[in-house]
Amino acid sequence: MALHTLKAVQTIPAPIDKVWEFISDPKNLAVITPPDMGFKTLSGDDRKMFAGQVIHYHVSPLLGIKIEWVTEITHVAPREFFVDEQRFGPYAFWHHKHFVKETAAGTEMEDVIHYKLPFGFLGNLLHPIVVKPKLEKIFAFRRQKLIELFGE
Repeated sequence: MALHTLKAVQTIPAPIDKVWEFISDPKNLAVITPPDMGFKTLSGDDRKMFAGQVIHYHVSPLLGIKIEWVTEITHVAPREFFVDEQRFGPYAFWHHKHFVKETAAGTEMEDVIHYKLPFGFLGNLLHPIVVKPKLEKIFAFRRQKLIELFGE
């Protein structure tokens, strides 16, 4: 089993309260996801984030093929971190930790994702040429969008 890790760190030039308000609202995930992902929340985004919250999406990560993705927010510590875990979707395993902390330059946001691909050997072959570059592109888009939203 190959367990992959992706880490992204970004400093957002805004106070932690403002950043937390934005990232703890599930409706804002669509704002920071590239349009070509066909991301649409189907349910579970009607409240601010809380432990136990289940969010159901449609996403089209490859070739416009629509996939259902269900995640659960398993842990929330306001103004510190939250964790989402896939319950059903495109990965064999998905565990995503989102950390925020106040710094002199604003708010540092760190994402740590541990994930495993489906399809065994084939999934692992596709990782460096399809999956990892796609995830890096998604986080590059998010980085740019957050700069646009919060200024630099």
